[in-house]
Amino acid sequence: MLNRFLSIVLTIGIAGSAVAVRAQDALVLKTVTVDIPTSDRMFPSGPGSDAANGYCLVCHSAGMVLTQPHMNRSAWEAEVNKMRTAYKAPIPEEQVQAIASYLAGLQNIK
Repeated sequence: MLNRFLSIVLTIGIAGSAVAVRAQDALVLKTVTVDIPTSDRMFPSGPGSDAANGYCLVCHSAGMVLTQPHMNRSAWEAEVNKMRTAYKAPIPEEQVQAIASYLAGLQNIK
């Protein structure tokens, strides 16, 4: 009985080691460099532009945002909330409405 138990433990140990070695060999870490384009462009003045300039430009250029298709306020609100929840954008919840209303009011300003 003890021999059978030891052979099972030994078999599991050998199989586990082989899987661990294979998994370790497959993991290769590489350094990646990303060049983010820079821009001095700001959002046009208007109610909510300070919030958009202060929070959206942390990750996006104004030009990138301003060339998006026109969306209504609720669609922009969903986008801003997605940035907050999925991408962890540092946008305070109390600024979501101001940013969404501002962006919805822009009509493809270039």
